[in-house]
Amino acid sequence: MATRKGIALAAGAAAMVLMTACSSGGGGQASGDSGASGGGATGEFEGRGPITYVQGKDNSGLMAPMLEDWNKDHPNEKVEMIELSAEADQQRNSMVQNAQTQSDAYCVISLDNIHVAEFAAHRWVEPLNEADFPKDKILPAVWQTGLYRDQLYAMPHGSDGGILYYRKDLLEQAGVTDPPKTWDDMKKGCEAVRGLDGHSDIGCYGGQMAKYEGLTVNVDEAIHSAGGQIVSPEGEVVVDSPEALKGLQTLENAFKDNFIPEEALTYKEEEGRAAFEADRLVYYRNWPYQYSLTKEKLGDKFGVAPLPGLTADQPEGGVSSLGGHNVAISSFCKNKATAYDFIKWFTSEEIGKRMLTEQTLAPIYTALYEDPELIDQYPYLPALKGSIESAAPRPQVVNYGDVSAAIQDAVFPVLQRQATPEQALKDLSAKLTELTAGQQ
Repeated sequence: MATRKGIALAAGAAAMVLMTACSSGGGGQASGDSGASGGGATGEFEGRGPITYVQGKDNSGLMAPMLEDWNKDHPNEKVEMIELSAEADQQRNSMVQNAQTQSDAYCVISLDNIHVAEFAAHRWVEPLNEADFPKDKILPAVWQTGLYRDQLYAMPHGSDGGILYYRKDLLEQAGVTDPPKTWDDMKKGCEAVRGLDGHSDIGCYGGQMAKYEGLTVNVDEAIHSAGGQIVSPEGEVVVDSPEALKGLQTLENAFKDNFIPEEALTYKEEEGRAAFEADRLVYYRNWPYQYSLTKEKLGDKFGVAPLPGLTADQPEGGVSSLGGHNVAISSFCKNKATAYDFIKWFTSEEIGKRMLTEQTLAPIYTALYEDPELIDQYPYLPALKGSIESAAPRPQVVNYGDVSAAIQDAVFPVLQRQATPEQALKDLSAKLTELTAGQQ
């Protein structure tokens, strides 16, 4: 992906967005008073006392113990972690519902970076003071994910770029020693593994192909890797193009040829990881968080590499979606001063290093990718840094939830071989044009 830029909306379109609720769940507070006492970029936050921190499921089980360090130092301002679903779509829906009801149950919320614009436009989160955070130490592409109309609303606390996990043990048994640089390399490696006793039916490659946000990510990566886009940085719908068609056809053909197994249509992150660790996949695309979990399960039986290029003329690799999460203060939080101090602690370089070493979460700080000791421990860091720096954003629109759902509705039948890529992209183009009207 190209470096992520801030959402660019014309003044008239932005005004319309602020007057109209664009989320999938319906309306919300779009203008006027934001709720409780504010502050942020225009003043000091008010209110001290207990707060909540809200995120998706903690697969590592290590986030709550980390938060106890804050609680020990702040006995009168303790943070309670609220875990939501493991699915990004359901996480967003829970947070939208909390905002629409103006509930103070959620205080500091961990947003998928693609939802920052939506929450900022509806004034569901407070603006933050950029000067209070070390912008110059953070990867530029990652810093941009927290901005809406050039104002910081959600401070990045973890980045993400897709990487390729591969079964080094099986490939070496089959005589394959180099990690793949292209899909053709993966096909050759998989055929070699299928020649081993007991592995004739092993799946070659998997990603998140179930009908949820992960599917949008994987399709977006395929389209960008083929040179296409879904929505341009200027907000124009450009998905009905030869390049986008090539990307979608690559996925369709992979299912037809049994390169991607049929069961991958049920894969979310954890289902795919389970298949990879159970010898049902040779290659698996996932986020860096998997590294520590698979290390516990497989030891040195696997390796990690950049996403491969779709074709033989792309040895430099494919294009990742720019993932990651940002923390923001709910406009309806009572103890915003405590929440703001917590965010500064939670997004510090010290905590970022702990998240890397304890949970293998991708850091936001440039220095952590260049630390020799960390590279010895996590040899994929340089490749991950390159993945993030060259990553492309998913469609940058305020009503992203609706756009993502439309993408899933259009492409999932293609992977099931129930629709053609050509018609799917034509229909998707029309739907996205309708959904994004007035946002350019």
